[in-house]
Amino acid sequence: MCRGLIIKDRKLAENSLKRIGYYRFSAYLYPLLAFPKQKHLFKPNSSFEQALDIYSFDRQLRLLLFDEIEKIEVAVRSAIINIVSQETGDPFWMTNQANFRSPAVFNKTIDLIETELSKSREDFIHHFKTTYSDKYPPSWMISEVLPLGVLTRIYSNIKNNRIKKEIAKEFSLEVPVFNSWMTIITVARNNCCHHARVWNRTFALKALSMKRMCQPWIEIPVNQQKIYFSLCIIKHFINVISPGHKLTEKIERLFTEFPNIDIRAMGFPLEWESEPLWQV
Repeated sequence: MCRGLIIKDRKLAENSLKRIGYYRFSAYLYPLLAFPKQKHLFKPNSSFEQALDIYSFDRQLRLLLFDEIEKIEVAVRSAIINIVSQETGDPFWMTNQANFRSPAVFNKTIDLIETELSKSREDFIHHFKTTYSDKYPPSWMISEVLPLGVLTRIYSNIKNNRIKKEIAKEFSLEVPVFNSWMTIITVARNNCCHHARVWNRTFALKALSMKRMCQPWIEIPVNQQKIYFSLCIIKHFINVISPGHKLTEKIERLFTEFPNIDIRAMGFPLEWESEPLWQV
């Protein structure tokens, strides 16, 4: 026992800490600490295996989130590229300052585009550079090498608001909400990519919302800075782009696999699965 923490299998604990690292794992021990937490003493009956269970759950949750976010990212990239290219008639619209509201934001975006192009090892980028004399590839090529956050920034800087409305409408949202929700999704994606804890994290950003949603949504007030709300946003997008999906079942299956996880720490309200959003 260490500071009140029960270690049933010391070899398992040693191997786990060697594989995961103590600093990363300490985030999963933290919920087991007794108050005041500054004393670093564990609650009665707390065990290393409990923390390892939380860690395993968090890992599975990240994999689930990343799988769904990938579908959203592909759909959003496609919508932005197709709609703006069609409306402007310009295959190089992404690198044309005339299409954007803020020159300062545009210049920062160009710097990011040039950085991504310079380090890209994609065959289609290499083929373009060795075949054509244009400074930049067409926008549909550039979009494939840009991080999601940069693409969201490009969207928010588009000058023609009618085009932005058309893109947001593809996902049954208004422009400010689409932009806000894509930022939330980008933050969730980055946490998943960097293997950061997500299950009980309090996120810094608060999302905008629509007074009247076009699609089924949540009715119970929730903490927007918890992962449950991010999951609600993801669920909205998946409802639009992938009807017949199994996201609700995947989440319920994950909870069944890890029955000791406190989903209230994730922001889940009681009877969350009865909400209109989760019924479709």
